[in-house]
Parts: sequence; C-alpha cells; structure tokens
Amino acid sequence: MSSNQTRIAGVIGDPVAHSKSPAMHNAAFAHFGLDAHYERWHTPLADLPARIESLRAPHMYGANVTLPHKLAIMPLVDEVDAIAELIGAANTIIRLPDGRLRATNTDAPAFLDEVTHVCGLNPDGLSVVILGASGAARAAAFALAHAGAARITIINRTIEKAEELLGDVLASLDHDPILTYAAPDEPDLTEVIGDATLIVNATTLGWHGDETPLDAAFILPSMTVYDMVYRPTKLLADARSRGAQAHDGLGMLARQAIIAFEHWTGRTPPLDLMLTALRNA
Repeated sequence: MSSNQTRIAGVIGDPVAHSKSPAMHNAAFAHFGLDAHYERWHTPLADLPARIESLRAPHMYGANVTLPHKLAIMPLVDEVDAIAELIGAANTIIRLPDGRLRATNTDAPAFLDEVTHVCGLNPDGLSVVILGASGAARAAAFALAHAGAARITIINRTIEKAEELLGDVLASLDHDPILTYAAPDEPDLTEVIGDATLIVNATTLGWHGDETPLDAAFILPSMTVYDMVYRPTKLLADARSRGAQAHDGLGMLARQAIIAFEHWTGRTPPLDLMLTALRNA
C-alpha cells in the first residue's frame, strides 16, 4: 500500500442503506486526522464471498457486518476470535497486517455496557426476555448468561432457532441458569414473560411503521425495555406509556463501533463524538 493511499472500511449488509455507521466512523476518522473513509456496501448473500475477499486489499481496515450476514461470514475469514467463536456470530472483520482476516463480535460487550451503564441494571441474577434469535440475539444471550443472568427466555417465531440458541448458551457455561423459549403466539405468554426485569428486542420489527414484536399488554411498569432498533419504535412508546423504562439501540450502535474502530486503528473515539454523529445523521 502506498503511504498516501486512503484507508477504507465499510458496513456489509442486505439491506444497508439505512445504516448510520458511516456518520460515526467518518466523524472518528476526522477527529483523529486519519486519511480514511467509511462506506456502505450493499451485499446480497451470493456476493458475500467476493465482498469478504476484497477486504484483503492493503488499503482496507476491515468491515462491520449487519443483518443478515453475522453468521454467514464466519467460514469466510481466516480466523475467528474467542468471543465470536463462543457466540457463533460476528459483526466485525479486521484486516491483519499480513492480509489475513479475523472476525470478532463487538455487539456483546457493547450490549452489556448498555445494560449496566444506561439501563442501570446488574446482569448478575437478572431475569431477561429476548425477542428474536438473530445474531444480535445470540450476542445478548451469551453476554447476559456469562455475566450471571439467572433466567433467559427467548421468544421467536421459529422455535428450532430458539432451542438451538439456548442449547449453545448452555453448552458454553459452567453453571445452569433457567433457559426457556416460546413462540410469540404462545397462549400463556404472560406466564412465560412473568416478572422479567429486562425485555430486549433483537428482531428487525420496529424499523418500519408501527410494527412491534410484543403487545403492550405484556409490559409492566417494573420492566426495562431495550430495543436494539435505533429509531423511535412502537415498542418503546408502548413501554413508556406503561410506565416502564425504555431505551433505544443508539448507544449500543455507538459502543460497538468504538470497539471496532479500536481494532482497526488502535485509537478510541469518544462516546459523545459517536453519539452526536449518529443523532445528526
């Protein structure tokens, strides 16, 4: 790579036009005076191998990875670090100096930071309901389980995916939290959700209009609702109307980006810088 060649990073997904990651990372590059640029890379599944291969070019930093590719990228890189291996999903690719590619997961530590610092909850002993069984749901479930959550319930349309996720979580632990699952149309859903302290939306429901993954009737004032979707959603509005705490996913997006940026550049952007860039995007 020539010394004056602009370094490149980007976000890989399908769709990806909604991503606010360029605003954050380009603000961070400017903050540190780096000759670098961050792009959106719309990548259907059929094009994923070629896209990953392109990251080996000397001017590439690497990439963030969003839906639906957080599991599909795993076999396409040269190495998967311990946290991504444990979770079984990755959201960040780092180009190493020799051109090899390493995958990691920055969602899990970012989410845990949000639970403790923004929601004000101690994960140890927590009772949690996670909506969905996506790569983001896997990150949340593993992070909470390994931080000592006492009960984790997965609510997902495809029961087999929920079973598989909880089986993987259990296999990774040296203790036995209560792990349960249910479908969204479960007749006894009130009982399933029970007295959960934290409800996490890890589905894509909420990106469009007034769709929601959970009816307002299931939300109690004693609950905290964390929606990984980073826009105003019906779920969050319902939570506030029911007297519950409600937080969107903007902070998680910023925190995972900071960790990825550290991997690529060795520098740590301020959280306020990233959040400001997101809000202005």
